Amino acid sequence: MSALVIFDLDGTLADSKDDLCVSVNYVRGEFGLEPLDPSEIALMIGNGARHLIERALADSGTGHSVDDGLDLFLRYYREHMLDRTRLYPGVVETLDALAGSELAVLTNKPYRFSCRMLEGLGIYDRFSAVYGGNSFPRKKPDPVGIYQILEDTGADAGAAWMVGDSDVDVRTGRAAGIRSCGVTYGYAPHTFADHPPDHVIDTLRELPDLIAAG
Repeated sequence: MSALVIFDLDGTLADSKDDLCVSVNYVRGEFGLEPLDPSEIALMIGNGARHLIERALADSGTGHSVDDGLDLFLRYYREHMLDRTRLYPGVVETLDALAGSELAVLTNKPYRFSCRMLEGLGIYDRFSAVYGGNSFPRKKPDPVGIYQILEDTGADAGAAWMVGDSDVDVRTGRAAGIRSCGVTYGYAPHTFADHPPDHVIDTLRELPDLIAAG
């Protein structure tokens, strides 16, 4: 039975922090606010663009609309999302090693942005399914995306994995009844303390052997 491996995107396949931080601080600058430290913004990533902007503008008072901030963010990020974003080391060789498995992406990043990023990084064609934060009525950690990917691929939940850098991914996998693997190099591995994944790896290169071992 071939495995189904579902990847988070930001902080798991792609190191997109710099472009996200620049885009967030662009919005803050347009609103007359001081820039935030990138390490602070990194802790806000993972629950979708609206949540990111809500948190990034939490200190702005009532004079600035989250909707306006989100619109500014999306317009700026659309043009600059690949300025600094790169694949993490080992991603391409890991996808090569998993070529016999079904591969998918489930992210809370908007769908069109996700596809554009994957295309720009040269790996879009590796995946049987790609779903973003606006693909369904509910984002991760709701398991609806995993259920859809299982249906799309015809994979067995018993052979499926959710791979990500935060407790959001762990909780998503757990809610769908599939195994979870946490990566320690991303943005929010500290959240594994409250929601530990079934397995933890320090580099994606460890993943093929882990999956092969069952």
